[in-house]
Formats: sequence, C-alpha cells, structure tokens
Amino acid sequence: MRVSRSLTIKQMAAVSAVSMVFVFIFCVILLFHFLQQNRYNTAMQLESIARSVREPLSAAILKADIPDAESILQQIKPAGVVSRADVVLPNQFQALRMRFIPERPIPVMITRMFELPIQISLPIYSLERPANPQPLAYLVLQADSYRVYKFVISTLSTLVTAYLLLWLMLTVAISWCMNRLLVHPLRKIARELNDLSAEDRLGHQLILPSHHHDDEIGILVRGYNRHQQQLLREYDALNQQSTQFPVSELPNKAFLMALLEQTVAQKKTTALMVIACDTLRDTAGVLQENQREMLLLTLVEKLKSVLSPHMTLAQVSGNDFAIIANGVEEPWHAITLGQQVLTAINERIPLQGIQLRPTASIGVAMCHGDLSAEQLYRRAVSAASSARHKGKNQLQFFDPQHMALAQQRLALESDILSALEQGKFAIWLQPQVDLASGELKSAEVLLRMQQEDSRWALPEGLIERIESSGLMINVGYWVLEESCRLLAAWQSRGIMLPLSVNLSALQLLHHNMASDMLELLHRYRIAPGTLILEITESRRIDDPQAAVAILRPLRDAGVRIALDDFGMGYAGLRQLQHMKSLPVDVLKIDKTFVDGLPDDNSLVSAIIHMARSLELEIIAEGVERENQRDWLAQAGVDVAQGFLFAHASSPEAFEQRWFTGSV
Repeated sequence: MRVSRSLTIKQMAAVSAVSMVFVFIFCVILLFHFLQQNRYNTAMQLESIARSVREPLSAAILKADIPDAESILQQIKPAGVVSRADVVLPNQFQALRMRFIPERPIPVMITRMFELPIQISLPIYSLERPANPQPLAYLVLQADSYRVYKFVISTLSTLVTAYLLLWLMLTVAISWCMNRLLVHPLRKIARELNDLSAEDRLGHQLILPSHHHDDEIGILVRGYNRHQQQLLREYDALNQQSTQFPVSELPNKAFLMALLEQTVAQKKTTALMVIACDTLRDTAGVLQENQREMLLLTLVEKLKSVLSPHMTLAQVSGNDFAIIANGVEEPWHAITLGQQVLTAINERIPLQGIQLRPTASIGVAMCHGDLSAEQLYRRAVSAASSARHKGKNQLQFFDPQHMALAQQRLALESDILSALEQGKFAIWLQPQVDLASGELKSAEVLLRMQQEDSRWALPEGLIERIESSGLMINVGYWVLEESCRLLAAWQSRGIMLPLSVNLSALQLLHHNMASDMLELLHRYRIAPGTLILEITESRRIDDPQAAVAILRPLRDAGVRIALDDFGMGYAGLRQLQHMKSLPVDVLKIDKTFVDGLPDDNSLVSAIIHMARSLELEIIAEGVERENQRDWLAQAGVDVAQGFLFAHASSPEAFEQRWFTGSV
C-alpha cells in the first residue's frame, strides 16, 4: 500500500496538526500567565523595598541632605532586584538617580511584547503630615529587565519542551486509538475485497468485525451483505427469465434497489412508481420475439420522453418497469406524472403491419424517509397490482389517503381553470378617498367569483385554494391584465385614476414577473403612476434582495409600490431594515388596527409616525365609522377606504357612481 494512500498516515497527520494547534494555544496562554505572575511578584518586591526606605529617605529630603539620601538608596543594592532608583520632584525634576546594575541588551521584540522594564512609583511625604498632605517627591524603582528576560527564556524553553512532549503524546495516543478502532477493520475489509476473484464476487459475504456490531462499520458490512444477497437473488431470477422475456438496456431490479437504498437513506420525500405493462404480458406467445423486442424498446423511449433527467427508469421484469421519481414530493405531482406516463404509453404503435395501443397499470408509493428500500418497493408493487384489478390504464396509490389528496388537488385545479376559462372570475373595485377633501383618490382591485346563484362574491378560502393548487401565477396574471385593460380604457377617455392591484409573494418572486409586467405596461400603454402594486406583507418574502431586484425596474417604469397589511406579517417592526430596502411609495394600515380606533390608537400612531419618517403616503383600510375617519384625518392620514365610503362594486357600477356623480 502506497504511503500517500494510507489512511493511517492521513489520520495521523490530521491528528498531529490539530494537536499542534491546540497545545500551542495552551502553551502560549501558560507563558503569558507565568509572566504576568512574575511581573506581579516583582512589582510587590519593588514596593516592599521602596516602603522600607521611604521614611529615612523622607527625612533626608526634608533636610536637603543629598549624601544621606544617596547612602539610604545604596542600601537597596544588596536586594539584587532593583536596577535603578530615581527620586523625582513633583515638578518632574529628577533630583537623584542611582544605578545598581548595568543595563544589558534585551531584544526589542521581547521588550515590546512583555512591556519591559517593570517600574513602580511611590510618593514620599513629610513625617509630619498636614490635613491635606502633598508628596515631597516620588521614589521610582525599576526592576532589572535582564532578570525578567532570563525568566521569559527559561519559561519559554520549559514550555517548548512540554509542548513537544504533549504534542507527541496526544498524536500517538489519539492516532493509536483511531487506528485500532477504524483503520484496522477497514483495512481488513479492503484487503478482503481486493483479493476477491471474479467468480467469488457475486454473493460474497463479509465477516462482521468484533466490537463493531452496532456502529457505522457494522452498518456498512451488513448493508454490503444484504446488497450481495439481493444481487444473487436477482441474478438467479434474471437467468430464469432471460429465455422468456426480452430485456432492454435499462438498469435491472438489483441496480434499482441499490439506488433506492441510497435515496431512502437521504431521508427525503420521494415517490416510487411501478408500471405493469399489460400489453407486454398479453402478447407473450402471440408476437414474435423481434416484434416484442421492438415493442419493448419503443415503450422505453416513450417512458424516457416524459421523465426529467434526475429521475431513474429501470426494467424490473419482462413486463414491468419502475421509476424513482426524485423531486416528486406531493401526491398530486405523482399522479400528474403518472397521467403523463399513461398518455405516452397509450399512443398507437405501428408494429410490422400491426397497430397496437398499449395499456398499463401504475402503482405509486410515497416515501418520507421512514421506509426501507424493500418496503417502498413492495408497496409500489402492491399498488400496481390493485390498479391492474381495477381495469386497464389505472393509477393507484398504496396509501388511499395520498390518492384522495391527489384527486382532490387535481379536481380543485380543474375547477379553478374552468372558472377562469368560463369567465366566472371578475375584478371589482373599492374606492380610496382623500380624507381631507372627500374626493376619489384611487381604487383597489379585488377578485370576485360568480356563485351558483349568480351572485359575485369572494368565497372564504378562495385565495388559499388558488395558492394550494399552484395556480396563483395564472390567476394573478389574469388580474393584472384585466386591471391594465381597465386602466387603458379609462385613460383613453382621459380618466387618470390610479388602480391598486394585490401581488402575492409567489407572484413577486416568479422568474417572469418583471418581464411580464413590463410587457403589459407597454402593450396597454399605461401612464406612469397610475398602476400601484400592493405587496402583501403578511405573506413571507424570504429573499428581500430578490424582491428589490424585481421591483426596482418596475418602479423605474412608473409603477408605484404599496406595502399592504402592514404590521400583520413577518416584517412589521422587526424587519424594518428589509422594508426600508424595498422601493415602497405607499404604506397601508391593516383593518385590524383601524377597528380599535379611536380608543386603542397606540399602534396606529406608531405606524403613522414611521411612515412619515420614511416619507410614505398612508392609506387606512377598513374604515367603517365616522369617529374612525375623524381620528385618522386629525392624525394626518392621507387616504382611506372602507364600507363607510363604499363597498366594492363592479367596474360598471363604480364608473356610474364615481365618474358621473350619480349615487
């Protein structure tokens, strides 16, 4: 085994590097700790020496007896710690200097790093102190820096020796433990697999290492052994079927199960689809072998045409296929894929003068990371068997609840699309009135749906159903286009009333949002400032930067931006920075806050103050009482809407009331 490929060398190098770093940090901390302790001890010694000579030195200074003062300072010399003693007057004049030890050179780096030399300063007072004594002078003692330097070198050499020993001990100890626990069993397994002959590889079983029954190595060995057993069984089964059924170049069942084990191990939601081709089964013994092979290859190409690149198609028997539908996380998505598969299979196939319309039965099993590969496969096979018993071209989930959810979702999608095509959706308008003048300022576009009794209303939960069916982009674009069409008709008559249109977070972050909106503005020639997009703050926008990138070109094109339902959603006051980054022109106060006016007005006052600080226009929603309107007008709110002014109405009724002056 080459050294560069040895796991022992690699893990020992990694352990050595980590140990070196941590032990080095430990030793550096110790070095500075020891030095700090030495500095403290030295300073205490200097202070003790200074106090021992302070009184006689004070008397000598009062008498101005310099020789006596020098003799007193000379007594310090035997201590061996002090290198210099200075007497400094309060005016910083140096009256006396005594040097006991000649200065010896110390590296500048050591001096700067350890803040040398060590000095203390002790005030000297008169023996008869007045009420407010002032020092006669200061006794400054300086320690021998070379002595401290020798202590640093000594400590450093000791720590380096300890560092190297600790590093070596940790490296050897940890490497030995890892080597015994990991490298030895893995090396044994690798050598055993490397020495296997070609004839012994199929069905080979590894011996489970001792002391590794319940850890990852044990899982690896058991997984390998199960895989080998499965390969052996599938090999025997394929050998038995090879003389009876045509086989494509697709992966077989053994390969499928190996991929399936990897998929379920990732604990992600996925779907397994088993396709039982009734036509391949029914034509056994009827068609010639070359015709059956041509039929099989044609079906394989049709199946491949409807699958995305990250899905896996396999042939699990002569008549059955399986699809690992990676990326399919919802039952409705699985049933949509199944319908596409059935449509592709059911297309007519001309086969040497014979027109065949193949049929199939599809079984689907969903996995949320709680099943083994074998359990998931058995569920899909069971569902395919149930689908076959119901008749031809049937699709069945293993879990009836998944089937019901998928059918419910598809039915909901169909109903919404049908309502959109049949003109059962309409836009209604609610006026937004200037509180100061009472004049019509703008209007908000609201979605309405025609009911069975021909009334137009917004059914409870309609918006949520549209979002859950995945049709918010379709319906939202229709609302935008209808709004632009209405604006264009008004502007052709000289009416420049702005319209506000709600925009969900899903619409806002859609990749075609900006281009579609700009295309509508250009097509209908919408005047700048007359279209307002309301971003609903209660719907989470996970990527504010992406929202800014989309809204900025729209704002530059003349579209105004309003923040709807302010204070009710994820942003509110907590995400003010995100709101400030959005190119917003208008802030709308939610009806929930307006309902409490005028008694409970603290939150509304805070919102108004914030909007003013950001220089935003303010619109209050849900105004229903006169006292609410009066309070909002006095608080400086610009515009309001609500039942106090008018209910939402159709565009025709809106125009009749507000454009002609009739009620």
